[in-house]
Amino acid sequence: MKFSFSSEQEEFRTGVRRALEARSPTTEVRRLMATDAGFDREGWKKLNQELGLTAIHIPEAYGGAGFGYGELGIVLEEMGRSLLCAPFFSTAALGTTAILNAGTEEQKQALLPTIAGGETTATLAFSEDSGLTEAASVALTATRSGATFRLEGSKSFVLDGHTADLIVVLARRPGSEGDEGLSFFTVEGNAPGLDRKLLKTMDETRKLARLTFNGVEARLLGSEGGAAAPFAKTLQQVIVCLANEMVGGADRLREDALAYVQMRMQFGRSIASFQTTKNKAADMLVDVELAKSAAYYAAAALDEGDDDVPAVASLAKAAASEAYLQTAIHAVQMHGGIGFTWDNDTHLWFKRAKSSEILFGDANYHREAMMRHWATPLAV
Repeated sequence: MKFSFSSEQEEFRTGVRRALEARSPTTEVRRLMATDAGFDREGWKKLNQELGLTAIHIPEAYGGAGFGYGELGIVLEEMGRSLLCAPFFSTAALGTTAILNAGTEEQKQALLPTIAGGETTATLAFSEDSGLTEAASVALTATRSGATFRLEGSKSFVLDGHTADLIVVLARRPGSEGDEGLSFFTVEGNAPGLDRKLLKTMDETRKLARLTFNGVEARLLGSEGGAAAPFAKTLQQVIVCLANEMVGGADRLREDALAYVQMRMQFGRSIASFQTTKNKAADMLVDVELAKSAAYYAAAALDEGDDDVPAVASLAKAAASEAYLQTAIHAVQMHGGIGFTWDNDTHLWFKRAKSSEILFGDANYHREAMMRHWATPLAV
C-alpha cells in the first residue's frame, strides 16, 4: 500500500504551516504559557476568522468546511510542530466531536455554527480524579430537575476547562453502574454552581483544569442514557487526533536537533559527523516516520469508516507516544548541556511529549486495547 497526500492537501499544509510560523514563534509560546488562560482570545478569534480552522471537520450544514479527519490531522500536526497555545484541540477534537456524535439535529444546528466561527470555545469533561478514560469510572451524577438536569460531582484533567465557553459533560443517572445510565450534557462555562480551578502541570503549554459541579444546571445532549456508544466513538477519534498532533511535535524536535548538530563544532568538526550522533539521527527518523504512517492511516480509517478503527486508533496513539518521547530524549542529548536549560526551547516540546504520552492512555494501555480488538478465540 502506498499512501500520499493529494496536491491540494499539501498546499493546505503549506498554508497552515506558514500561518502558524508567523503566529506561534517560541517567544509567543513562552508568553502565552505563562498566563493563566494559556491563550489570547483576540488572537484566537483572528486565527479562526482568517483560516477557519475550527470549522475544518464540521459539516457544511452546521457552518463548517465539511472536510474529514485527514485534513483535521494536517492542522493538528502543524499545531504540534509550532506548539500553538490555543484551545484548538479541546474545541475541535473534543467538544465538537462529542456534539457531532451525540447531539440531535436541532442541537447540532444550535451549537456548532458558533464553534465553527471561532466565537465559542468548547471542551469535553469525562475523566475524574482517577484519571481513567473508561466510561465505567464516571461517578458524577445527573438528576432530572424539571426540563433540565442538575449535576453533582467533579471532573479532573479537563483540557482548557477553566476557560471554555461550552463544556460537554459525561455523567450518569444516580444508582447506575458501568455503561448503563450514561448521558452527555452541555453546561455553560459561567454556569452558577460551577467551580473551575486551573491545575499545576508540567506542560504549561496545555492547560488542564478541575471542575466541581454543585447542583449545576445542564441540558441533555442527545438521548438520556445513550452516551456509552457515542463516548467510545469520540475517544477513538480523539486519540487519532492526538497522534497526528504528536507526530508533528516529534518531527519538529528531530529537525531542530539535526540543525543544531550540523552547526555545532567539536574537535574541529561538526558533531553531526560523529557516529553516535548519526545513530541517534537514524533512530529518530525511523521512529517518527513509522509513527506518522500509523497516524495518517488511522485518520484515513476514520474517514472511510473502517471496522478496525478502534485498533488502528490505539496503534497510532501507542506509536506516537513512544516516538515523540524517545525523539525528545534524543533531541536533549544531541543538544548536550544546553539542552537541559530553560533558555533552550527543546524542553517545551519535551514536556509536551511527556504530557501527551499519558493523555487518554499511555502506549501500554493502547497496545492492550488493540490486542483485545484483534484477539480471536484459540482453536481447540
